[in-house]
Amino acid sequence: MLCVRVLGAAAGGGFPQWNANSEACRKARAGDPAARTATQASIAVTADERQWFVVNASPDLRQQIEANRCLQPSEGLRSSPIRGLVLTNGDVDAIAGLLHLREGTPLALYAHAAVLKVLDENPVFEVLDRAVVARRPLVTEKWQALCLPDGEESGLEVNPFVVPGKIPLYREGGAGEAEMFSADGYTLGLEVGSGGGRFAYVANCASITDDVAERLRGIPLAFIDGTLFSDDEMIRQGVGKKTGRRMGHISMTGPEGMIERLKPLGIGRKIFIHINNTNPVLLAGSPERRHVEAEGFEIAYDGMEVRL
Repeated sequence: MLCVRVLGAAAGGGFPQWNANSEACRKARAGDPAARTATQASIAVTADERQWFVVNASPDLRQQIEANRCLQPSEGLRSSPIRGLVLTNGDVDAIAGLLHLREGTPLALYAHAAVLKVLDENPVFEVLDRAVVARRPLVTEKWQALCLPDGEESGLEVNPFVVPGKIPLYREGGAGEAEMFSADGYTLGLEVGSGGGRFAYVANCASITDDVAERLRGIPLAFIDGTLFSDDEMIRQGVGKKTGRRMGHISMTGPEGMIERLKPLGIGRKIFIHINNTNPVLLAGSPERRHVEAEGFEIAYDGMEVRL
């Protein structure tokens, strides 16, 4: 059985974000049950509930491991049920957590060649000894087995596909718009399968093109980008100068928003993940949360588990 566990549901900075003093963040810090705290976006997936692959290495990865018993060591003095990672982008929010895994435990690390190049160019990631952490390139538009560090198949397969997005923030300096939004592998969606189970993970996405929509049509489960409720949300709240689209994220609402684009596709379960601290859907009972749920969408939370 394919099992998916949400390790983190929030966008970069988590919820509450360290320097954010909004009403929602204040409620989260005060322990208000309507404002459930969340770490930065990541999921873990397994075909046998023994060997897990983590999708995106959040800066909060160590905290996420300690919050999920299924990811904690249970054999000998040094071990881990985490047998590998899959990176869907090269943002800090997806790669910084790799530094938590530097203690010499064998792992398989999968990413697009463009993201592997980012790791290769930054010597800090050499703390992941290449002799025990194999770097394996993902090939887009092709189903491929996720193998354990020793090469044995894990029972999981992935089919990575390019989605509209942008280069990582730290590579934006001097880049023109065409280069900034180039589709060279920096932003991937994933189809993940095992046996008869299958789901999609599209947590970073600037728009749902017709090609992406057709890929998601009829899929039993989709984790989807829920960064902002509306495109100009951060500008209106006075905490940023960029629209969601400029940051490489589609909004939940609007004529070309995630809700309108996905409603007709017959997706079984639609779960928003990677939710920014400014997004009012983080507050249970808010009008925005009620709107999203009335449209048939769910809000991910840390520790959420789905079985297929």
